[in-house]
Amino acid sequence: MELTWISIITLICSGIIVGFINTLAGGGTVVSLSVFMFLGLPPMLANGTNRIAIVFQNITAVTYFQKNKLIDWHKILRLAAPIVLGSLTGAAIAGFLSNQWFLYIFAGVVILFGISMIINPNRYINERTDLVNRKISPLQYLLYFLLGIYGGFVHVGIGYLLMAVLVLSNGYDLLKANVLKNVLVLIYVPFSLIVYVCQGNVYWKYGLIHAIGNIIGAWLAARLAIKKGAGFIRYILLVLIVIVILQLVGVI
Repeated sequence: MELTWISIITLICSGIIVGFINTLAGGGTVVSLSVFMFLGLPPMLANGTNRIAIVFQNITAVTYFQKNKLIDWHKILRLAAPIVLGSLTGAAIAGFLSNQWFLYIFAGVVILFGISMIINPNRYINERTDLVNRKISPLQYLLYFLLGIYGGFVHVGIGYLLMAVLVLSNGYDLLKANVLKNVLVLIYVPFSLIVYVCQGNVYWKYGLIHAIGNIIGAWLAARLAIKKGAGFIRYILLVLIVIVILQLVGVI
């Protein structure tokens, strides 16, 4: 796995795309894993290495969102505990279980998420203050723990799942849900990264070079999200969900 100018350019350019997609919605990990495996990394090593770029990407996005005072730290820190515990669990079992059944869950949630956005778009554009101000329930803690397991294990498409729960269960509009999604990912991914490092499943050279592109893509996407708002994010999500579905059925 020798570094060449072609591999460096490939990692940075793909990182820009991934950082942009992940910051606005999710699913960019599919691109990252494909690039890493194309460059010679086995799947589990690619899965661990990808988390380096994710950390830098979300540091960039969260820093920009914080400057614009869009982060509800009071609630997000309460949700961080179950998702971190879940991510540690998911990362720990990653070497023993198949990804397939997690991908089935992901496929089902993404399809329902897309249908819901078409049937009732106002739910995603207008914040529901009754849900936002409601105390976090035991069921919500469980949901975030399960999301953490999925993110620690697979991570592919975790953005869609987090945004679905943040909108439908916590009542945020898509702009705020997208912001908080980036915060939650930034909080839990370093913990799962530590597990992958301990397992020897991280290739630092590829991960750090890929992170350069992710930082650029995340910065561009964060600016665009704030400028265009929840309605724009909804359209981007719908397009990306269609692409994800086409991938799942083998068209792409």
